Amino acid sequence: MRALAIAATGMDAQQTNLEVIANNIANINTTGYKRARAEFTDLLYQTERAQGVANRANQAIVPEGANIGLGVQTSAVRNIHTQGNFIETGNDLDVALVGRGWFQIEAADGSTLYSRAGAFNKNADGQLVTIDGYNVIPNIIIPIDATETVISRTGQVTVRLGNDTEFTEVGQLQIANFVNEAGLKPLGDNLFAQTPASGDAIVGVPDDPGYGYIKQNYLEGSNVDPVKEITDLITAQRAYEMNSKVITTADEMASVVSKNLK
Repeated sequence: MRALAIAATGMDAQQTNLEVIANNIANINTTGYKRARAEFTDLLYQTERAQGVANRANQAIVPEGANIGLGVQTSAVRNIHTQGNFIETGNDLDVALVGRGWFQIEAADGSTLYSRAGAFNKNADGQLVTIDGYNVIPNIIIPIDATETVISRTGQVTVRLGNDTEFTEVGQLQIANFVNEAGLKPLGDNLFAQTPASGDAIVGVPDDPGYGYIKQNYLEGSNVDPVKEITDLITAQRAYEMNSKVITTADEMASVVSKNLK
């Protein structure tokens, strides 16, 4: 019976849905995390009777056909790039992006990756780095005798050297935009990679038209909504149970047919 295979695809789809929801909940406190959503499409159809053709030679046209679907498949797991809540940290090197944009990060192989997590620090040479030690692009060095660091909303980095009354500029943060943010490839460690689907990075200065601005002493939290995730979790569970019930019912019906044929 086709119902067995159809229901099995439904159970597999809800298993995938559950895994996506579980990952969202697991990352509810991850800096800069963007919640994901599983998206599904129906499978091919088997045509029992075609529409739009004559029911017999030179007769009336059939207005509706009979097409039996063969189930469901996972078509995409989309990251939802909406703004997360802001968390005040009081750390001068913590910055959040308000609006569109991505921090540029230099990977170990020299390639450029992208992140919304602005939990920055300094390495032994005073370079601005991520919590995993990757350099921030463009390279910014905080002098060893800097007593205060200020990062403006436009990304300008200035420091107070010793007891100086004036601040000295040491760098300018730049951020990148993409035509299709959903096309970025998640790599883990709060990092994303450019793909042909995302388009090329368009680099600019924070607070320019079309770009977000910098908020110092804050981090962008996860955009996961706990209430929505629990609701989606219950929905996925019920859908899984219904597909399981279809398999049980189809199996019982097949047993009845087998008994009657004996």
